[in-house]
Amino acid sequence: MTESNLPPRKRRWEILMLVSLAAGVLWTVVSRVPSAVDAPLSTSPSPREGFLAPDFTLDTLDGTKVTLSELRGKIVLINLWATWCPPCRAEMPALENAYKQYKDSGVVVLGLNVTNQDSEKDIPPFVDEFGLTFPILLDRDGSVSALYQLKGLPTTYFVNREGIIRTVVVGGPMNETFIRSKIEALLQELP
Repeated sequence: MTESNLPPRKRRWEILMLVSLAAGVLWTVVSRVPSAVDAPLSTSPSPREGFLAPDFTLDTLDGTKVTLSELRGKIVLINLWATWCPPCRAEMPALENAYKQYKDSGVVVLGLNVTNQDSEKDIPPFVDEFGLTFPILLDRDGSVSALYQLKGLPTTYFVNREGIIRTVVVGGPMNETFIRSKIEALLQELP
């Protein structure tokens, strides 16, 4: 049976299938998510799990500078917080305890204060109140908060030794057991 001799029903079915297939291919091409290769060079890396943590350099409360990329080889917890944030206050003792427990294992906690949404004069009393010994970074202009696409406070990024974000926690407070479990998992990763 030649194509022109096909029954009209079967011919219509084949045409419908070809049109559907063409529409599916077109939709796939039009709606695809751009790959990192296609992205413009001006966009910052994504602050999501499985991606390289965006690099930054900030002043600390004591006047030194910290650059995230210089901490490669260490496990880094980046905790974005503010003095007026109740969940931030609630999780600070757990962060301090985890820092004390793991700092000799190559774990760094960076307390990144969103200073553009806070009062810089309130930070030293806050640090004293909680006896914080990990570095306190000041995001005075909000550039790092914007780079990390801050959605809520507190937000914590658990970054492995290669600089890859493994876990993102938006909101809180995190408890000490949770923080330790995330750190232990990162310590188990092969360097």
